[in-house]
Amino acid sequence: MSDSDTPPPKKKSRQQVYTLLVEVGRHESDGLPDTATGAALMCYASGIDEAEAVRETVAILKQADMAPLDVTGYGTLQERQEDGHDVGEEERELMDRALAENSVIVAQMTPFYD
Repeated sequence: MSDSDTPPPKKKSRQQVYTLLVEVGRHESDGLPDTATGAALMCYASGIDEAEAVRETVAILKQADMAPLDVTGYGTLQERQEDGHDVGEEERELMDRALAENSVIVAQMTPFYD
């Protein structure tokens, strides 16, 4: 086998977990309380960068019949710590799970009411 036959080395992608706050509106069969006008969802999402984490989170929420309206990114664990955020053990465990499963974890839902 010559050098030209060997495949190029694979780039090792570095998944990270991002903390996202997603505001959702109402959608039929979204699972929110009947009198709620929407909700805020605290999510931990894995991705190569924050943009990918946002795209994946929005896609998964849409599949779950949610209506994402706005996403605010708070960065990675390291970025949050640098910004002075207090990140508890439970939060870290959820972030580790999101990374291990390459998934989106909805950690908290706060319904909005008029």
